[in-house]
Amino acid sequence: MAVQQIVSPIDGSVLAERTLVDAARVKVVLAAAHAARRQWIATPVGRRAEMVEAMVRHLETEVDEIAVELTRQMGRPVLYTPNEIKRGFQERARHMASIAAAQLAQIEVPRTEGFTKFIRREPVGTVLVIAPWNYPYLTAVNSIVPALLAGNTVVLKHAAQTMLVAERLQRAFDAANFAPGVFQHVHASHDTVAAMIADRRVDGVVFTGSVPGGAAIERAAAGRFIGVGTELGGKDPSYVRADADLPYAIAENVDGAFFNSGQSCCAIERIYVHRGIYRDFVDGFVAATRKYVLGDPLDVATTIGPMVTAAAAESVRSQIAAAVAAGATALVGEADFAASQTGTPYLGPTVLVDVTHEMTVMSEESFGPVIGIMPVDGDDEAIARMNDSRYGLTASIWTRDVDAAVRIGERIETGTVYMNRCDYVDPVLVWTGVKETGHGIALSSLGFDPYVRTKSYHLKHP
Repeated sequence: MAVQQIVSPIDGSVLAERTLVDAARVKVVLAAAHAARRQWIATPVGRRAEMVEAMVRHLETEVDEIAVELTRQMGRPVLYTPNEIKRGFQERARHMASIAAAQLAQIEVPRTEGFTKFIRREPVGTVLVIAPWNYPYLTAVNSIVPALLAGNTVVLKHAAQTMLVAERLQRAFDAANFAPGVFQHVHASHDTVAAMIADRRVDGVVFTGSVPGGAAIERAAAGRFIGVGTELGGKDPSYVRADADLPYAIAENVDGAFFNSGQSCCAIERIYVHRGIYRDFVDGFVAATRKYVLGDPLDVATTIGPMVTAAAAESVRSQIAAAVAAGATALVGEADFAASQTGTPYLGPTVLVDVTHEMTVMSEESFGPVIGIMPVDGDDEAIARMNDSRYGLTASIWTRDVDAAVRIGERIETGTVYMNRCDYVDPVLVWTGVKETGHGIALSSLGFDPYVRTKSYHLKHP
């Protein structure tokens, strides 16, 4: 049977090894999910929310263990990994649980004499969630919790790099007394996942990952007429207007570009700055970037850790080298960080100027600690530059003028418009994208929609 390993980016050691499921095991898992539906649908929404709360509380008791385990799997400094549970995961899960009853309630329609009419939301059935490694708890919770609250059963397939997250979630759901089959996880190959999507017992798929991965998911689901939610690549822009609070904008843009080594779906990947403040912004950005401490992510003094794999780091190095060869200037680079080492996942942050949109570092997803900064002459040029991308997840505008931010936001092709913040997912707002970023919907009052089908009741009285 096929075996998969987690190789830690910290030192290249094998952290864990798991046997992948075969067709026989998949059959058992999907049968269990199907069998659990009736009981789970009959469970009141309020009770489902209580069980989700119990699951969250269980994870909160394990935060310290989770933090170290997560750092070992994907390299984010242990200084930050506790927050994936303490902040984002619990906030999103609890918000969705708090609004579930209202959002899943029967929809009333105008009364008609002699008739009873209403609309109900019913679960789609079994949802397959395919989650990535970069924020393995946060990305998974966006789909798992609303799908379960809506009355679906869920099967989770986590990225190979973070298989232990799936197991940790399984233990949390089991501790919260979810019935067998309601929530399950599998460690599976790409071919097995495709076979699961083609199985009639899977009624919806949610995928977070690369554009090629999303295309493969859609091909596997072709002809099934099931919901396929995708959150794929990004090249999220930032625009710093002339009226921005400059010290604040510098600090937030540096963090937005380099937190988690830039390995975030909504990380800032390109920055446009009004020409009048461009030099001051760049000088401040460079000075702040030099303060990062690259090193062992298990050391609490480390503020930026290794990328997830050596291959991922080499991909970013290639983008940087190509940009420099085409005329870009690196104001900060690997040479400024002693721990950077070619051929390893340890890659210090790089700041590039003299960049153009002909360079892949400004047009293709980097998903790493590199940023290109360009001057612009005003809003129109900034908007044109921001829209010059095949992706559209988030865009941030740094200004003191709220009306200007709204006007600019109306013209940007993106899923979320930020003003004076970035790289944050607020559960009260819908999380979605445009273009090749995909068309999934998560969180907010709309976040249950992918996991329900509507049914009308049109009853004529005797």
